[in-house]
Amino acid sequence: MKFNNIKLATIALLVSFLALNCSDDDDTGSMEPTGPNFTGIYTQEDQMGRPGINTVFVEMVDKNAFNRTIPSAQNAAFQTKFQTKLEALNPAHTDAAYTNALGFNSEQFTGVLATDVLTVSLTGTTTFFDGTNVLTGRTLADDVISVELLLIFGGPMGTDNPGLTNDNVDGNDKPFLSSFPYLASPW
Repeated sequence: MKFNNIKLATIALLVSFLALNCSDDDDTGSMEPTGPNFTGIYTQEDQMGRPGINTVFVEMVDKNAFNRTIPSAQNAAFQTKFQTKLEALNPAHTDAAYTNALGFNSEQFTGVLATDVLTVSLTGTTTFFDGTNVLTGRTLADDVISVELLLIFGGPMGTDNPGLTNDNVDGNDKPFLSSFPYLASPW
C-alpha cells in the first residue's frame, strides 16, 4: 500500500509539472509567418564570380576588402596586386611581350581577372574557354581550374609548363543530369 502511495504521489507531481509548463502565454499573436526582416546594413562577404580567382590572386590581408568591393571598382583597386601575383606565379609574365593563350600580356590578363564577375553571352556559345570562345559563361562540365592554370602557366600556345596547366580531373564523379537540377545526386 505504501508503494502505491509513492507511485500516486510521483504521478501527481509529474502531472503538476506538465500542467505548469503548458501555459497559454504563446497565444498572444498571429501564428502566420512574418517573412524575413531585411532592415539593417548588409555587407558583401564573399566574391566568387570566377572560381579560383579570389582564392589565388587575393592576398589574405586583402580578402575582406576585395570581397566587399563592388565589381566596377575592383580593377582600379586590385589589378596591380593581381599582376604582381601573376608574375610571381609565372615569371615569364614579367616580359611585357609574353602572352597567354588569350593573347593577353600580364597587365591585360590581370585587368580581366581583377573584375571578378562571370560574364555570360546571351546569344553565342556559353563556355569558360574552349579555344575560341573566352569567358562567355560557364557550363557545369567546363573544367575551369584547368583553364585558369592554362591561362596562367601555358603561354601563348598553351604548351609552356605542361605539368602546371592541368588539374588532371577530367570529369565529374557522376554524370550530370539532362534536366533540372542537372547536378547528380550525392553519393
